[in-house]
Amino acid sequence: MDSSSFTYQVKGRFWIESPQGTFLGIGRVVLLERIREYGSISAAARSMQMSYRQAWELVNSMNQHSQEPLVHSATGGKGGGGASLTLTGEKAITLFWAVKQDFDEFLAKRSETLSL
Repeated sequence: MDSSSFTYQVKGRFWIESPQGTFLGIGRVVLLERIREYGSISAAARSMQMSYRQAWELVNSMNQHSQEPLVHSATGGKGGGGASLTLTGEKAITLFWAVKQDFDEFLAKRSETLSL
């Protein structure tokens, strides 16, 4: 086979870590966006086909890895509970997507020069 018919692309994934481990990744950011959209950790979890427990553990982990919480939650009851993003949570989403854009641009640029 003619080697000129091969095209290669550099692919990759990234995440942002704190000294304690993973802070933000694509799944965590989508969860934050869904919490913003639905106003509820349980509804956000359902929309992602994730258990409430897993979603709560991810939110708890992100909150613990940040100097300020990303999500504020209120327990249920007569008036109902709910969850909302804090200003820090909104900033985390913005930061993640900005880094992802830079990362994707790097991968695309590097792919243009890839040849064997």
